[in-house]
Amino acid sequence: MGLEQYKGVYVYAQQVDNEISGIAFELLGEANKLAKDLDTDVTAVLVGCDVAPLVDQLAAYGADKVIVVDDPELKEYRTEPYTHALASVINEFKPDIMLVGATAIGRDLGPRVSARVQTGLTADCTILEIGEFKARGDKEPRKGQLLMTRPAFGGNTIATIACPNHRPQMATVRPGVMQAQEPVEGATCEVINYNPGFTPDNKYVEILEIVKNVNEVVDIMDAKILVSGGRGVGSAENFAMLQDLADVIGGTVSCSRAVVDNGWMPKDLQVGQTGKTVRPNVYFAIGISGAIQHTAGMEESEIIIAINKDETAPIFDVADYGIVGDLNKIVPALTEALKAALA
Repeated sequence: MGLEQYKGVYVYAQQVDNEISGIAFELLGEANKLAKDLDTDVTAVLVGCDVAPLVDQLAAYGADKVIVVDDPELKEYRTEPYTHALASVINEFKPDIMLVGATAIGRDLGPRVSARVQTGLTADCTILEIGEFKARGDKEPRKGQLLMTRPAFGGNTIATIACPNHRPQMATVRPGVMQAQEPVEGATCEVINYNPGFTPDNKYVEILEIVKNVNEVVDIMDAKILVSGGRGVGSAENFAMLQDLADVIGGTVSCSRAVVDNGWMPKDLQVGQTGKTVRPNVYFAIGISGAIQHTAGMEESEIIIAINKDETAPIFDVADYGIVGDLNKIVPALTEALKAALA
């Protein structure tokens, strides 16, 4: 079968407990940009049990078509039936591009599906674009290729990868990197009901009990104001003054990788290539040098305010406002000034 028979940009619309995950909307926004460059359409693949009522949300966020795979075997996520569902959709409908969120589910599902359909997978992508790629043996570059960019070697370099000889071109995409488009109220889409059939066998895991863990750590990806600290803060105890500042302005404390490595803050609060990508309205970078691995996770913030004693720190290159000086003096003074102004 020729590669030209594969058409369209497909998105795996992850849902948990019949609620669509935010990454699905982000992927639909990015899929629409890619589809525009390829002059094609966007299809969401919705897998689960009794999920038909979720279709309208996918249409509102940019899906031209929704393929619904609905079966009792898909009520909870299990690797084998979900792999069978998504791989069957790919084999039947032949997408040119297949995007999956790099969530816990997506990181389990994506590689298994790519192996099942015998194509490549670029994991944990931060940039996707359509361009030219010259494969080995080609006389001329191939147009319309998906160029997938991701951090490599622990975030120390950036790699751009293509999959010129196999379809679909598959990628998992980090949550928070892409932007969802504004939903269109009343939008409609074509709905295709497809069920490849499910025959439970010894590969199917039997779920005996589901115990939901209540996570008390706030999701920094949802925060509008982030007060982020780096190695320069000096100690776990010194993060108390960052918390004081955050409390005054209604913000959330986050941190750099060095802070997590030192055991000062939990991994869930880490910003950067090996942490989370954030887009708050205001981002305070306090005692953060501004290595590329960190700035890649926060440079899309609307306003960046940097506080660092080193005036040559790279963080000032991306900051909108910068203060050079001792953070131990500046942060408490700033907190008191804001507290007085907001009183």
